Amino acid sequence: MSLNIIVLAKQVPDTRHVGRDAMKADGTINRAALPAIFNPEDLNALEQALRLREQVPGTTVGVLTMGPPRAGEIIRQGLYRGADTGWLLTDRLFAGADTLATSYALAAAIKKIGCVDLVIGGRQAIDGDTAQVGPQVAQKLGMNQVTYAEEIIKVADGVATIRRHIDGGVETVEAPLPLLVTVGSSAAPCRPCHAKLVMKYKYATCPLERTGNEPWKALYDERPYLTLNQWSVADVGGDPSQCGLSGSPTKVKTVQNIVFQAKESKALTASDTDVESMVKELLDEKIIG
Repeated sequence: MSLNIIVLAKQVPDTRHVGRDAMKADGTINRAALPAIFNPEDLNALEQALRLREQVPGTTVGVLTMGPPRAGEIIRQGLYRGADTGWLLTDRLFAGADTLATSYALAAAIKKIGCVDLVIGGRQAIDGDTAQVGPQVAQKLGMNQVTYAEEIIKVADGVATIRRHIDGGVETVEAPLPLLVTVGSSAAPCRPCHAKLVMKYKYATCPLERTGNEPWKALYDERPYLTLNQWSVADVGGDPSQCGLSGSPTKVKTVQNIVFQAKESKALTASDTDVESMVKELLDEKIIG
């Protein structure tokens, strides 16, 4: 039995570079002011999908992402690592989406793709840390779900066997397909880009990414695989009132980069007196206790 796997991936701002201009007046992230990267745990999810494709002949892996046209880079990064295809949800109506509106859009796209056996995504994105989108997508699609996965061990006879991380250890569970799985950072890291695939897909773009002046534009007619799938709200049959800011009840008040710096330091020995003194000071300052 072959599998149709969709990997949910997100292009996120590099939160190591958050500054004063990281937030717009409407409470959304100013993505133009921050470097963009592939969300780390989504890379872990992609690796699990690629491993399953190696186990199950005939399996296909597609990358689904939502964002501005530049988020097409996420699909290319997936193709460079071995994904078969990808879809970019891009439309001004998607802008400013919280987890509820994001999960609505992703679920609508998955319904359009159809016949999906397994949806795999990262546990959470580093720009929000909510861990809500995966479970919300599963709920909207009526799918079974397994969260905090470390490894999808196998899929056989319509059942996935998954090892997941829990407080105090790990457990192995089974769940029937169709299934949504969220993968944590303790899972295997994603494989590097393959040089031959980089050469094959380096000019792959979504239509909105193109300026029309590319020296290689003739290649788009010769090689249809260089045109990535690009969908709007209308393309996925979405309700505009449930997308973007219109469909987002959550509003962000502020975004800050907090750096803890010690104003002074104190050297302590391992003696009982020094240890007791330190504990007393921490208790007095309400740092512990």
